[in-house]
Amino acid sequence: MSNIVDVFWSFRSPYSRLITPDLFKLRDDYDVEIKVRPVLPIAIRSPNALFDSNDRRAPRYIGMDSQRRGEMLGRPIVWPQPDPVVQDFRTMKVSYQQPYIYRLTKVGVEAARRGRGLEFIDRVSDLKYGGTADWDQGEKLSKATTAAGLVLADLDLAIEDGDHIQEIHGNQDALDASGHWGVPTLVFRNEPFFGQDRIDTLRWRLDLAGLAKSGDAA
Repeated sequence: MSNIVDVFWSFRSPYSRLITPDLFKLRDDYDVEIKVRPVLPIAIRSPNALFDSNDRRAPRYIGMDSQRRGEMLGRPIVWPQPDPVVQDFRTMKVSYQQPYIYRLTKVGVEAARRGRGLEFIDRVSDLKYGGTADWDQGEKLSKATTAAGLVLADLDLAIEDGDHIQEIHGNQDALDASGHWGVPTLVFRNEPFFGQDRIDTLRWRLDLAGLAKSGDAA
């Protein structure tokens, strides 16, 4: 049977940022492959699902709860500037022009193809949500990529004429097929575990499957 944990992850999701340290520990503690599968944020995939100009409860709650959760975990959340998704929060309209999110998601796919997907999403999310202003300017993103063991210029070159957007769409189809729509969603043997706060439930399932590494106390 498959020992893969698929990680459906978004570069705009604060909860995705919060789960990355837990994914490293999951990889250390269990005999599983952590397969990072970047998807576009729901604001791009389905803008009407959460963002209604007449009902601000969802974005307000997500902002409040992710900051609270980050404080509790010792992983503070500061909303990225610039926002990875260009969106007018007065009208909740998502811009047609998106200079950040497509590049980030494609590069994330390429990083995963090179076996450094988890390292890349960890370093880049730490850059964006760690309070670094203008994270897209200068050498900031390049340095974060280098810290993940990759070269940003190489990744950018690979995505120029690659099939990365097709893989992103395939990831989104797989997320839908898993029975969930949000991120982060972890899928093990066709069973989805949605949310940063379900990592312990997944660890319980891996324990039942007998996948804890010898000598580890999961």
